[in-house]
Amino acid sequence: MTALRKYQRLEAPGLWQSAPEARRLDVAVSIGDATLTLADMSGRPLAHWSLPAVRRLNPGARPALYSPSAAMDEAETLEIAEPLMIEAIETVRRAIERSHPRKGRLRLAVTTAAAALMLAAAAVWLPSALTRHTLSVLPDAVRASVGMHLLERIERVAGAPCGDKLGQAALDRLAARVAGAAETLKVRVLASGIDGARHLPGKIVLLDRAQVEDYEQPDVAAGFILAEVQRASDRDPMAPLLDHAGPLATARLLTTGELPGGVLDSYGEAVFAQAPAAIAREPLLERFSAAGVRITPYALALDQTGETTLGLIEADRISAEEAVPLLPPEDWARLQAICTR
Repeated sequence: MTALRKYQRLEAPGLWQSAPEARRLDVAVSIGDATLTLADMSGRPLAHWSLPAVRRLNPGARPALYSPSAAMDEAETLEIAEPLMIEAIETVRRAIERSHPRKGRLRLAVTTAAAALMLAAAAVWLPSALTRHTLSVLPDAVRASVGMHLLERIERVAGAPCGDKLGQAALDRLAARVAGAAETLKVRVLASGIDGARHLPGKIVLLDRAQVEDYEQPDVAAGFILAEVQRASDRDPMAPLLDHAGPLATARLLTTGELPGGVLDSYGEAVFAQAPAAIAREPLLERFSAAGVRITPYALALDQTGETTLGLIEADRISAEEAVPLLPPEDWARLQAICTR
């Protein structure tokens, strides 16, 4: 211990009493690395006191009176009058006291650490818990309203959906045919700003005009619709929006039924900047089969060579001979012209 270096080999006389009824003995007191050694006048050790445990019984008084511990039933005492030895013992005691964390400081440190841990846990747990709760109680009407407001924000960037009434009517019939009337999908075709297809909350599906203009049959457009329906089934469309919005905007939606315009604007951009989520093959095949739609045209639209979508093509459960036309020829012609009229 650094505090002991200047007091090495220091010795001083003292009066040692082993018990209250015992006779006090003259002893020689010396400081070791971690002990006070008490020896009789012939040099025979009588006691060894641990320096960290030594306690002063009469602070500030002279001669100094020490005990080997703070125990209430401690019987031994040591009286020292030599100022240098008293200084040495007090110096060591102060050094040891400073090296021990104070209870108040330790309690404050523990409390602060616990509070920080709780805040960190809350920062991780609360947003996800709030999102889960919001998703579980959000009415369909609010989802539809959020989706329409989001579509309006997207229109500012990508332009309004193609609006030919006859073409839109044909698209509505295609959506009902492949997804079922119970889905009540709102499918819109965008003239620009989209690559592939996307879905929004409120059962809204957005198609690229190429999906209705560049193919001879409506099977490709139907396939993109079904793929987005499957993605919406795999994960609630509100979930990524709320993750993007953050807890404050989520709480506002929960209480007012609305999201800030800025959140919708930034998410509208993010929707088209991110690639669509991957879809497991078996659920997608099952959905196409249940809808009576061939998956091969969709797979070839994703990859004209068929190399990366060969698994879908080979697993197609509906042959070209078995396939039923999805739209009458006149409706398909109207749909193909949805962005040109």
